[in-house]
Amino acid sequence: MRSNWTIFAYPNLSPENLAMQEKIVEVIQLSKHFGKTIAVQDVSFDVFQGDVFGFLGPNGAGKSTTIRTMLSLISPTSGEIKLFGKSLSNHRNEILAKIGCIVEKPDFYKYLSAEKNLEIMGRISGARITKSKIHEMIEFVGLKGREKDKLGGFSHGMKQRLGIAQTLLHDPELIILDEPTTGLDPQGIIDIRNLILQLSKERNKTVVLSSHILSEIELIANRMVIINKGKSIVQGEVNTLLNSEDLIVQFETDRTADAKAFLQTKLENILIEIDEQLLSIHCTQEKISSINKMLCDQGFQVSSIQSKRKLEDYFLKLINQ
Repeated sequence: MRSNWTIFAYPNLSPENLAMQEKIVEVIQLSKHFGKTIAVQDVSFDVFQGDVFGFLGPNGAGKSTTIRTMLSLISPTSGEIKLFGKSLSNHRNEILAKIGCIVEKPDFYKYLSAEKNLEIMGRISGARITKSKIHEMIEFVGLKGREKDKLGGFSHGMKQRLGIAQTLLHDPELIILDEPTTGLDPQGIIDIRNLILQLSKERNKTVVLSSHILSEIELIANRMVIINKGKSIVQGEVNTLLNSEDLIVQFETDRTADAKAFLQTKLENILIEIDEQLLSIHCTQEKISSINKMLCDQGFQVSSIQSKRKLEDYFLKLINQ
């Protein structure tokens, strides 16, 4: 279900437009093995300037391992990572200076104030961070008025927002967020979504966002990759991959096998399957009513009709494997 806040429109990212954009991230056949355990195997994807890029996959798919290699927290077994057009292995310090990230949950000193925590984090980063910059970031993430409060009294959502403020202190070009909405209540999830959209549209940041929730990626990302069991499965524009015209429609009827046999004589080049006693038909939105009429006119009793997108069904199957 969509929230009742404005979703920014993205430009049409056709192959021609993508070719004109700068690649911010290039992950090329990346693999990471921990002994005999294969965490990531031949993962490849590209992130372009201005993207909110969804890095989507079930828990344990290899998302966090991939992100850690992108931040040089761990070394890849094989493959190549380029950021801002340069090899991470050869230009590590230069590249990391342009990146802000949250990996898992942000960690702060709970007995210090939000303002003091950001002052310390700024000094640790080596960047010259002014107090006015700290206050600007606190206001941007919606914590104005709480800058003097100790972190021990902050909710999980407030800490996540302060974590985003921390990532912005040195004005990075690329923001990497690993499962930033995990553990948040519905309002906290909406707050983080809005912040991510603001980062992209108001501050011109490129954002890589990992998640195991398809609907979260759909709401805020313009491009994405799906990863499962350490391998990249599909990559592209969200609007294309989640085309609402590309549906699996499930009809619940009194005689499923007979209904399938009947429709196969009426519908050409349309895949019809039986899935858990439901008649599953791959078709467009416009065909649903006519198929329902065919069944009813033939005497079949249709008790329910449900539709879902092919990619959604595919992703759910990945999660449940």
